[in-house]
Amino acid sequence: MDNPTTTRSSVLRNSIILGLFAMATVGMIAITQQGTAERISEAQRRVQLSALNEILPHEQHDNDLLADSFSVDDYPHLRLGAAHDAYRAKRDGKVVAVILPVVAPEGYSGRIDLLVGIYADGSVAGVRAVNHRETPGLGDKIEIGKSQWVLEFKGKSLSMPVPENWAVKKDGGKFDQFTGATITPRAVVKAVYQSLEYFAEHRRSLLQLPAEEPDNGN
Repeated sequence: MDNPTTTRSSVLRNSIILGLFAMATVGMIAITQQGTAERISEAQRRVQLSALNEILPHEQHDNDLLADSFSVDDYPHLRLGAAHDAYRAKRDGKVVAVILPVVAPEGYSGRIDLLVGIYADGSVAGVRAVNHRETPGLGDKIEIGKSQWVLEFKGKSLSMPVPENWAVKKDGGKFDQFTGATITPRAVVKAVYQSLEYFAEHRRSLLQLPAEEPDNGN
């Protein structure tokens, strides 16, 4: 017959070993998840920085865009569910453009995260898609690496084209759609227009205009 004391010691020893093994496993999983999250975050940061520099090349401003960030959390126009970074481009201390984060929630495969650059005069400096799950070969043509389509927005404003023409051609507007894919460009066109509306409503604060300086924007 086994010694009860020996049996209890064996059970206790095995329990401790199993507990240590479980703790080690949980720790390894946590470290792996943290490392993965950091790599994802760094990859997203690189995409963001690349998009900022494409929208507003260095020769158009003399400040560090990342250092001149500020927070926006607008939902009605930008459709942001939480605070996101926006950026001011300056030359000789004066704001010449802003880059706003915008969400197009009605993409074919869900939300599309955009950055929209807007000059002080209210015209579009550039648009870039920074995150989406649109269909490869169709909806992913919103990426500058896949298509030149987003370049159509450059120079556009709330009045050019007129509001009723801020739509894809299938809907009677001025913007091209993709062959076999209308939902994605429709969502992006709407989001860019709404970002211009947000800029128009908040122009003075976005451009950091002094109270005594007249606002001669469009």
